[in-house]
Amino acid sequence: MIQVFVLDDHEIVRQGLLRLIDQQADMRVVGEARSAAEALVRAPLLDVDVAVLDVRLPDGNGIEVCRELRSQRPGLACLMLTSFADDEALLAAVTAGAAGYVLKEIRGTALLDAVRAVAAGRTLIDAATRRHAVERVRAEQQHDARLERLSTRERAALELVGEGLTNRQIAQHLGLAEKTVKNYVSSILAKIEVQGRTQAALYIAEEHRAHPDR
Repeated sequence: MIQVFVLDDHEIVRQGLLRLIDQQADMRVVGEARSAAEALVRAPLLDVDVAVLDVRLPDGNGIEVCRELRSQRPGLACLMLTSFADDEALLAAVTAGAAGYVLKEIRGTALLDAVRAVAAGRTLIDAATRRHAVERVRAEQQHDARLERLSTRERAALELVGEGLTNRQIAQHLGLAEKTVKNYVSSILAKIEVQGRTQAALYIAEEHRAHPDR
C-alpha cells in the first residue's frame, strides 16, 4: 500500500486529490496540509512513501518543503504539482531531490500512474534536465567561491565597477587613492577570473540575478 501525503493550499484541488487517491486499492492518503508550515509539522510524524506537493504556496513553496522533508527522510519520493510550466522551478525541484514534476492539468489516471512510478523508485524527470540542473548548481557554486575570495573593500569596489563607475569615481566614493583602486580592480579581475571591467560588471550582475537577497 502506497502511503501518500498531499500538500495544496486550494481546498477544492486538495479534496479532489484526496478522493482520487483514496479510491485506489493500492494507495491511501495518510495526511494532508494546506500550507508549507503545516506540511513541515505533519509529514515528518507520518509514515509517508510519496508526498504530492503544490509548488506555489502562500507561505513558501513545495520545493523547499520537498528539500526539508527529504533531508529528514531521504527515501521519500516527492511529486511536485504545479499550475504553470516554469523552467526555474523545474530546475529547483531537481536540485531539491524531487522525483517528478507534473502540471495540474494532468489527467487523474496519469497522476496516479506518476504516484505509482515514483513510489517504485523511478524518476519522471528526464536525464537531460537533471544534468542541466547539476551543471547550473556547479556553476553557481563556482561563482560563490570566487566571490568569497574578495575582501570587503574589493567587494565594494566590484559593486561600483558593476555600476559603471571609473577608478577615479570609485576612489572618491570609497575615500581611497585612485592608485589603490586601480590595484583593487586588478586584484578583483584575477580573483574572479575574468578579463576586463566589462566581464566583471557582467559577473556581478549575474550574481545579483541569481542571488537577489545577497
